[in-house]
Amino acid sequence: MLRAKNQALLQMQDIPSAVNALQFYANVQPSIRGRNVYVQFSSHQELTTMDQNQAREDEPNRILLVTVHHMLYPITADVLHQVFSPHGFVEKIVTFQKSAGFQALIQYQSRQSAVTARSTLQGRNIYDGCCQLDIQFSNLDELQVNYNNDRSRDFTNPNLPTEQKGRSSQPGYGDAGGMHSGARAGGFSQMANAAAIAAAFGGGLPPGITGTNERCTVLVANLNPDRIDEDKMFNLFSIYGNIVRIKLLRNKPDHALIQMGDGFQAELAVHFLKGAMLFGKRLEVNYSKHANITQGADTHEYANSNLNRFNRNAAKNYRYCCSPTKMIHLSTLPQDITEEEIVSLLEEHGTIVNSKVFEMNGKKQALVQFETEEQATEALVCKHASPLSGSVVRISFSQLQNI
Repeated sequence: MLRAKNQALLQMQDIPSAVNALQFYANVQPSIRGRNVYVQFSSHQELTTMDQNQAREDEPNRILLVTVHHMLYPITADVLHQVFSPHGFVEKIVTFQKSAGFQALIQYQSRQSAVTARSTLQGRNIYDGCCQLDIQFSNLDELQVNYNNDRSRDFTNPNLPTEQKGRSSQPGYGDAGGMHSGARAGGFSQMANAAAIAAAFGGGLPPGITGTNERCTVLVANLNPDRIDEDKMFNLFSIYGNIVRIKLLRNKPDHALIQMGDGFQAELAVHFLKGAMLFGKRLEVNYSKHANITQGADTHEYANSNLNRFNRNAAKNYRYCCSPTKMIHLSTLPQDITEEEIVSLLEEHGTIVNSKVFEMNGKKQALVQFETEEQATEALVCKHASPLSGSVVRISFSQLQNI
């Protein structure tokens, strides 16, 4: 019985018997409990039975069964992807709640990737002191994913719906509600920032990030005063956290102060933007000696701006934190947007090497690759939050190497 697919495999005594059965039901509509069923030949030549636990222990498979013990923080499909993807291409992830605790099925493209992941990650913690991984081989041949959301994801099919609210995404693999659903509702709001960014980067903070900085204000020097303004600074620094206020220093026109939402977000901005090129200048980004920026006529306020990226889904946005790249990702686009319109919007900022418009979860998005990181950065700071056919364009750096 393949319960996840609402299918079954039936082995007849011999091939002629199977042919007779198929021919009979070609003319007669079979039904079970009032539901029509359909009969066809399987690619399997023979069914074999074995003890499930023995199969998991002894037979390597490209699908892993992962149990998370001592789970103090919510674990999502995206968190698991960050942890397991360094060991090979992850095709599908399904999470669910069973008597053994929170579990996940992770399907790799190759069996060798699954073997490597199991040997490397078995017994490891996703976070320090908690969320320990217990990994076995599954005896399943293929995962079926119906929805792309926090509990399941098909990385080979980004166009799946996100599911109806309150429904279990993969009832065939276990009850995906229970503890996981309850923790998800408020878990990330209670999760420490360091834990959230650790999840986004696969279980550990990036080199150079401590998660202990308490200074919220950043000093940026070597700006191009002829081309920079507060909104452009906001567009760039808001990738790494919420912006409270920004002040351009009139006595030092190539300097600016930026107050971030907290010290952790300020640390991310310093780490990822130090040395970045913008408008022909290499940015000098450091912590300011000022704890905060005093509100005044020469400051621009952003604390209540709905353009701040971390007002909702903060943990999700942390995974997009990176140094400037040649590739930018555009979202919240008009549904009828064309690739030509995207290129027309951005081509003034540099040489566009490649571009692609696609749809994910019913929403139009785009990837645009520039010739240099500086060109992509300029496009982001100038065009993020700009209006386009009734929509407000959202732009981030993408970590993809090519389209």
